[in-house]
Amino acid sequence: MGGKYRITGERYPRMRRPRGRRRLVIAALGSAVVLGLVGWGTLQLIDVFSGGDGDTVRTARGTTDCKRDQRREEHPRTGRTAASLPEPADITVNVYNATPRSGLAKDTADELKKRGFKIGKVGNAPSAYDKKVKAAGILLGAPDATKGAFHVLGTQLDGAETKNDARRGKDVDLIIGSGFKDLVKQKDADKAMATLAKPEPAPSGSPCD
Repeated sequence: MGGKYRITGERYPRMRRPRGRRRLVIAALGSAVVLGLVGWGTLQLIDVFSGGDGDTVRTARGTTDCKRDQRREEHPRTGRTAASLPEPADITVNVYNATPRSGLAKDTADELKKRGFKIGKVGNAPSAYDKKVKAAGILLGAPDATKGAFHVLGTQLDGAETKNDARRGKDVDLIIGSGFKDLVKQKDADKAMATLAKPEPAPSGSPCD
């Protein structure tokens, strides 16, 4: 081309892509980041002003309830809660002797009474158990007895087995077997009761610590 439209020199104008689309993408990403930060900050403020005291911990898998009311914590061995454990005075114990040793049921019943238990029937074991119990003893009661009565009475006797029958009452039978030597010493039984009533704290490293 000639005249005033003649091109001279070695540089030529280059066509550039429009920048409008890139600006839209950058703006969208920036808005998403800002909204994410605002949402996170809102959650933090809600936790602060709602009186969050560590009862709930957010984890990667969701939320974890960390309420640690000891009256409702489960005991690590029995699986029972301290609030559901009956007092010795609430447990009626029938003491039966399944051994040839005379007077064993009465002596054991007298000692349990001193320790706060209610005593029901005392005597020789029924024929189904008489001289047939090799363990230290058997705790026999209704299915509901497993909710606490067995655990409390079990602190007084090492090596006792537990069984359920079809009775409807809340009394518990202690059938003394040939493996019985004596009740647990009272100080040791009291210590076991204290441990039973006060569950151990959750292991360290849990999300509640």
